[in-house]
Amino acid sequence: MAVKSDIEIAREANKKPIQEIGAKLGIDSDSLLPFGHDKAKVSENFIKSVQGNEDGKLILVTAINPTPAGEGKTTTTVGLGDGLNAIGKKAAICIREASLGPCFGMKGGAAGGGYAQVVPMEEMNLHFTGDFHAITSAHNLLSAMIDNHIYWGNELEIDIRRVVWRRVMDMNDRALRQITASLGGVANGFPREAGFDITVASEVMAILCLATDLDDLKQRLGDIIVAYRRDRSPVYCRDIKADGAMTVLLQQAMQPNLVQTLENNPAFVHGGPFANIAHGCNSVVATKTALKLADYVVTEAGFGADLGAEKFMNIKCRKAGISPEAVVIVATVRAMKMNGGVAKADLNDENVDAVNKGCDNLGRHIANMKKFGVPAVVAINHFVTDTDAEVQAVKDYVASQGTEAILCKHWANGSAGTEELANKVVEIIDGGQAQYAPLYGDDLSLFSKIETIAKEIYRADEVLADKKIRDQLKQWEEQGYGNLPVCMAKTQYSFSTDPNLRGAPTGHSLPVREVRLSAGAGFVVAICGEIMTMPGLPKVPSAEAIMLDDNGDVQGLF
Repeated sequence: MAVKSDIEIAREANKKPIQEIGAKLGIDSDSLLPFGHDKAKVSENFIKSVQGNEDGKLILVTAINPTPAGEGKTTTTVGLGDGLNAIGKKAAICIREASLGPCFGMKGGAAGGGYAQVVPMEEMNLHFTGDFHAITSAHNLLSAMIDNHIYWGNELEIDIRRVVWRRVMDMNDRALRQITASLGGVANGFPREAGFDITVASEVMAILCLATDLDDLKQRLGDIIVAYRRDRSPVYCRDIKADGAMTVLLQQAMQPNLVQTLENNPAFVHGGPFANIAHGCNSVVATKTALKLADYVVTEAGFGADLGAEKFMNIKCRKAGISPEAVVIVATVRAMKMNGGVAKADLNDENVDAVNKGCDNLGRHIANMKKFGVPAVVAINHFVTDTDAEVQAVKDYVASQGTEAILCKHWANGSAGTEELANKVVEIIDGGQAQYAPLYGDDLSLFSKIETIAKEIYRADEVLADKKIRDQLKQWEEQGYGNLPVCMAKTQYSFSTDPNLRGAPTGHSLPVREVRLSAGAGFVVAICGEIMTMPGLPKVPSAEAIMLDDNGDVQGLF
């Protein structure tokens, strides 16, 4: 019998009205803003009303570095949430929204897979409830108001050579990375160099993900530095008087989205993907709301633990005052073989030696998580081609690292495939082992923070940054931004900045190409190696195969 695809499974889902899903967490129907029958936003008033509740236990799902073999971080997040509910625990899931760029580029869906999915799957991977469109609009409103201010006399004396606010769109378009704007004569303004990032790299996205409420959102938006004057003094968003209107555009987007898993368990989908160029975590307001409503909350952070989990620990937890009780590191036998040098075409063949060789990548992530004081367990996301000997090799390796690996079959079996993992996670949490602490203190210099991550997490020997970058960091420290954490923009495929360098490389250097101050979000971005904040499309983008069939159903999206 042919194996059903993710989208076929999703379309057969027995979805319940979203009001029933909300009721499982004590959310009354009046506190839900429905978008159709199967998704809704949770009202701001309800969120305020539960702030006195005791917090549940937070579980972070992360992974090894991604490979073309597949890992299944979101799938495992959903499977574990379902597994916890299946063993009688009151659990909620918090995952991130999908960007249109990867969906039409090369990544595909971001809602889990098999029988461990969140639905409605198609809507989640397309327009959903319009959050990303709202972020794009708010961001570009500020862009328009900056150029409009310059056009009408430039009262703030902005140096048009030093406008640092780029435009955004939620699509991969390399042609827009660097542009010249305002051509065409007097009526169109003053020509200047500009450029586009993808929406998820916008500081507005980060602000929405880190803000605690609308007042905090407006304050953070006002703190955005958009340009500098000739004397190098900063010009803020509030100087342009855009923060109020941007808050209006983002009011609804600030409300977390509630959907359900295939097993009708509650899932919050809100906030930012792209842990390679952003901080890549579910929104603070969604995670903290879930913690007030459920006894266990399973959330994810983007890409491998060197990116998403590091930012979750050093940025999100630090800013939000939350801490995980356990970490689940997702790995697959196939990815271990690929890290061990096996080509994608040969992954179906048993190769225990390659598994053993490739486990170095997993071991590095285990060691890194220990540095944050949070106990970790490994989830082996099962593929039908895995052999018993290969699975055992991973288990034996993980045991040698002082932790446990558990085989999970949630893709095929839903919650039944993660009950062992769920019980193990509860056991870890009940043991009270977690002693979370960020990797570095606030008072460390900005460059030293970059060095700490490079050496402790990536195992780089040194950080390469020219005098211009070091001077810029020192200048920000003098302006009062030295206490901010750093957000590393780096390839997701390797611990190094070379995407082809798999495993657990050592002896490499970390080149920092550019630094950006996100004063509203509250971090400094360090752009490393060749990573781009506006991705391009591959030679054969996924969009070529996406279409509507005769029944009006989407084909090719997954």
